Order: sequence, then C-alpha cells, then structure tokens
Amino acid sequence: QLQLVESGGGLVQPGGSLRLSCAVSGFTLNYATIGWFRQAPGKEREGVSCISKNSDSTNYAGSVEGRFTISRDNAKNTVYLQMNSLKPEDTAVYYCAASLRVAGACARASGWYDYWGQGTQVTVSS
Repeated sequence: QLQLVESGGGLVQPGGSLRLSCAVSGFTLNYATIGWFRQAPGKEREGVSCISKNSDSTNYAGSVEGRFTISRDNAKNTVYLQMNSLKPEDTAVYYCAASLRVAGACARASGWYDYWGQGTQVTVSS
C-alpha cells in the first residue's frame, strides 16, 4: 500500500527555519514526482514546490522562491522541504504528494498527484 508520511512541522518564530520530511513507502520513490502543498485556514490549497523523479527539475511558488529548497534522497525513500526565513504567512498544513503520471519536468498543479500524506502543521508566530 502506497503511503506518504510528513514530519518536521511545528511552531517557529518569524525568520526561523524548519525542515519537513516526506517518507514514502509501498513504492519505489525513483518512479514518482513529488510535490509539497500547503493549505491555510480559509484558503485554497497551494502548490509550494515539486521535484522530478531524478531531481533535474524543481519548481517553486513565487511566494517561497529563494527561501524554500526541495530535495530528495531516493535511497532513503524520503523527500525534504527546507524552509528558511519563515514568515507568518507560511503558516499552514503542509502536505506531500506523489505522482506516477508526470514525466519530465515536475508540475505544482494538484490534479497531477494521486497519493497524499496526512499533513503536518507549520505555525510561524512570535
């Protein structure tokens, strides 16, 4: 059974950092494009970042460009989202998702992703 489990969320002060992890089981990570999404209360889900199967393509939302970095370790079946210079507006539940359909460059549109984790809360507040 294909599963994704996020971890690493928490409470952090503005300007701080967090690293989210997405542990994948039930399939070989090499075959999947992975995306990170977030949803704040009262807002639509936003595609934050994505990474292609072999890491040669990454993509970021403009709101996080230059502050967040996505990476993957296929040997550990884990994808990471390093978040630096966090702002209160980054507060949301963060989800990772997997797509076995995307080939080549990754995409942040949620419709491409078939498998989702349960999410981890990130709160940026002083």
